Amino acid sequence: MINEQLLLKFGAQIKEYSKNELIFSENENARNYFQILKGIVKMNNYNDRGKEFIQGIFYKQQSFGESPLFINVKYPANATAISDTHIYILPKKKLFGLLYEKPEIHLEITRSLAKKLYYKAIIASEISSQEPEHRVLRFFDYLKNDVYKIGGKFTLKIEYTRQQIADILGLRVETIIRVIKNLEKKNELQIIKRKVFR
Repeated sequence: MINEQLLLKFGAQIKEYSKNELIFSENENARNYFQILKGIVKMNNYNDRGKEFIQGIFYKQQSFGESPLFINVKYPANATAISDTHIYILPKKKLFGLLYEKPEIHLEITRSLAKKLYYKAIIASEISSQEPEHRVLRFFDYLKNDVYKIGGKFTLKIEYTRQQIADILGLRVETIIRVIKNLEKKNELQIIKRKVFR
């Protein structure tokens, strides 16, 4: 999202995280801006029974966990690398210096935050009121149309595991497996070498 040379110019450091390494914890003070150079990060919570709820999964050139920086609150979720990951880390004070100097970047961050809020609203609505097949298709279409902006049929490879999809949509993994098979029969999805395409 923020140009990499600009991040470095304002003092960002690149830190490497191993698969399953914690980047920050829920209720930790928000002190840094994080942008992925390579790898994958998930933000999640656990309920009282230990069930995981995935708040989001983030990829190369995406930022995560920036909202608390603007309102001086603690992180609402954990962030964990789910592959070997390299991340640009820019301290909050330096980020704000960058934003004052480059207001167009501030607008880009605002757009990114708005997209994330839109996504949360969609997912909350789907979880509360729709059938599993509708939830899955709506989530995949959000990724295809709003995140990656890809046209055509079966052009989006779903990078999420069945378990991750279940955790995001509040369903059981067995339900996701059954729904994906049914949607393939209806020609809504295509499965190639166990990978799902929408």
